[in-house]
Amino acid sequence: MGDSALSFVLCLFFILLIPFSMAGVALINAGLGRSRSAAHALTASLCVVASAGLIYYVCGFRLQGYPQQLGHFGGIEQQVTRWPGLFLQGVDYGVPLLAALLGIFSVGLCSIIPLGAASDRFRLSASCLSTVLLAAVTYPLFARWALNGFLAHLAAKPAIGRSYLDDGGSGTIQAVGGLTALALAWLLGPRRGKYSSGGVPAAIPAHNGVFVLFGSFLAWVGWTGLNAAGAMLSNAVAPERSLLVVMNTSLAAMAGGLAAAAVTRIRFRRPDASLIANGWMAGLVSSSAGCASLKPATAILTGFVAGALLVICVEWFEVGIKVDDPCGSISVHAVAGLWGVVAVGVFTSGAQLMAQIVGVTTLLGFVLPLTYTLNWTLARVVAYRVSSDGERQGLDLYELGADAYPDFVVHADEFTPR
Repeated sequence: MGDSALSFVLCLFFILLIPFSMAGVALINAGLGRSRSAAHALTASLCVVASAGLIYYVCGFRLQGYPQQLGHFGGIEQQVTRWPGLFLQGVDYGVPLLAALLGIFSVGLCSIIPLGAASDRFRLSASCLSTVLLAAVTYPLFARWALNGFLAHLAAKPAIGRSYLDDGGSGTIQAVGGLTALALAWLLGPRRGKYSSGGVPAAIPAHNGVFVLFGSFLAWVGWTGLNAAGAMLSNAVAPERSLLVVMNTSLAAMAGGLAAAAVTRIRFRRPDASLIANGWMAGLVSSSAGCASLKPATAILTGFVAGALLVICVEWFEVGIKVDDPCGSISVHAVAGLWGVVAVGVFTSGAQLMAQIVGVTTLLGFVLPLTYTLNWTLARVVAYRVSSDGERQGLDLYELGADAYPDFVVHADEFTPR
């Protein structure tokens, strides 16, 4: 098998691992939500992945285009058509179609992230329509800038000298999804019973910690594929370097999980299972940007900082600014994603740091206002939040007509006046 064929087969294998990351995030969202909305959480995940993939196929990839480095895929020169059309017209079989498939899976993962912050109160139809905006505009627009637009050409500017680097999508996938989660949490408001009249948050524990922990293991498998395929397609990483990608991804996740365990042990006097799982996820998220460029030691440090930040930010969002994020999606994906982007510059060179800061500034200064404005506009036309009665019944019964756990009592009394 030639080098080109080996690169193609290996990249396809990595791409086929990515759905494990979607399953992992979906399980975490379901496990951290209420039991009476568990089936709805997984159903919504399937529906938004389908919506995102189809819309991206229709017009999203047309807006995004090919990565700048695709012509040097796997270290091998390739002849690549520059701009695809609608419905993937003009996309040749082979490496260009690999890029389109990676994009479909990546936008699918990105679309699941906001569901965690909107858990227990987001209508199924509204989640699908919101995903259309994400897959047609927000995600492909930033991906275009990062992979083939002004962020990818920052090296030509004397004041910067390096291009924005984000091999596995800490910014392109994770931060975009996490900032969309923040926008939705603001628009939807907190769950009923989350805050008292004095603004004190009530603890609403995860309904299934096993889902959450198992989801973290699934996500680990998927992230190795996501990072390795992204590095090969967006940064022309040779096949043999994919081993470093897998190692950095794994080490960052391990460091993030242990950092969260240590911080929760110090902060709450005992480790917290759900925060440890989210710390593991934060390590995965932070590893993506520099998965092929960081050394293993700096990947560990990147994951450790992400895990520690996760615990601090979850509490700050909930207590400090009163953002109800049941699954910690904003802290895991937005905060850790932005840190992962910055970490590439911190642990490589000062010139690279400047390019990474430009990327973070674009995410916070343009992507966040854009996704908020798009969803705010759609919310004026479509009801985003279920009624109070629907939230009391649970989204399983209210929207799907059947509970996930019909043999158990899943309707708590937090809505009953005392």
